[in-house]
Amino acid sequence: MKLRSNIKRLGSILPRFHINRIFGLFSHDVGIDLGTANTLVWVKGKGIVIREPSAIARHKKTKEILAIGSSAKRMIGRAPATIETIRPLRDGVIADFDATAAMLSHYIRRVHESGGVFPKVPRPRVVIGIPSGVTEVERRAVADAAVTSGAREAHLIEEPMAAAIGAGLPVEGPEGIFIVDIGGGTSEMAVISLGGTVVGRSIRIAGDEMDEAIASYVRLKYSLLLGEATAEEVKVTIGSVAQLKEEKFFVVRGRDLETGLPKSIKLTSAEIREALAPTIQEIIGNIVDTLEETPPELVADIMEKGIFLAGGGSLLPGIDEVIAEATKMPTYIAEDPLTCVVRGCGIVLSDMSLLDKIRISKGM
Repeated sequence: MKLRSNIKRLGSILPRFHINRIFGLFSHDVGIDLGTANTLVWVKGKGIVIREPSAIARHKKTKEILAIGSSAKRMIGRAPATIETIRPLRDGVIADFDATAAMLSHYIRRVHESGGVFPKVPRPRVVIGIPSGVTEVERRAVADAAVTSGAREAHLIEEPMAAAIGAGLPVEGPEGIFIVDIGGGTSEMAVISLGGTVVGRSIRIAGDEMDEAIASYVRLKYSLLLGEATAEEVKVTIGSVAQLKEEKFFVVRGRDLETGLPKSIKLTSAEIREALAPTIQEIIGNIVDTLEETPPELVADIMEKGIFLAGGGSLLPGIDEVIAEATKMPTYIAEDPLTCVVRGCGIVLSDMSLLDKIRISKGM
């Protein structure tokens, strides 16, 4: 604390860029994909060092943090009445400010515990990817949470732009690029040209809604109540959008709504396709609507280059084929789509001119 206060007092003597260089000696610049389902952290010079579920467990009365990340997610649906398990973000925005700040602070400390000259003085410069459709108040909440957690600067960029940069697409060129990022809480679609978003949409229909659709389908068809984690496991294991060459099966266990007793059933991938169909069609409908709003010159570029998919939702087998059929355009899945946003955040940390061009907010 004494060292930090001494450095702050230098602010009245030294220009700000000298202060930033001083803090830079003690901390690592950090890129964060603050997702509804998962939080990924990229550190300059090291790459992705943290990939954890966005979950936190704390004591209901004392608010003491008991677990963060994977260990907290394992508690969901299993914790006693004295412990609350929270997903701090819902639909891509902060639902619990204190929990989000605690989670960010925990990850920033973890990054700096692994090395550095003064690991106990983390004051990193942070770039965070957020949904494009959030309000100014929601943006401020994210920036404030980052600063509260120890960041000396918090820059916000839109997730579709970060995903496009992370996928290696030329966002600063005059050609149109169409990126679709299907995450846990939001699906983002944007047409990018000359370093900016020409047309974009952000809908709060994504992975979470797919999980809810599966749970609802099983409840209505089999009178079986599934937990949130089980529905997600079904989606990841046998979920698909187009017909598979070989159908898959998965045995789920839940509570029978008629008898109240445990019950097991075998689900097929065909049933999960049926459950997911309305959600997938809504996402595709918004992709088509975005194309309809795109200027003709950029549509011609997209027809030539195709549509690029990122985010966990793009891993559903067959989703690229269904989108290609609906839009009559080639559709490609980005390399390692789960990490596109955080890699994009990391890339702009090393390119301040690009960061100045694309950032939508800066918190101090």
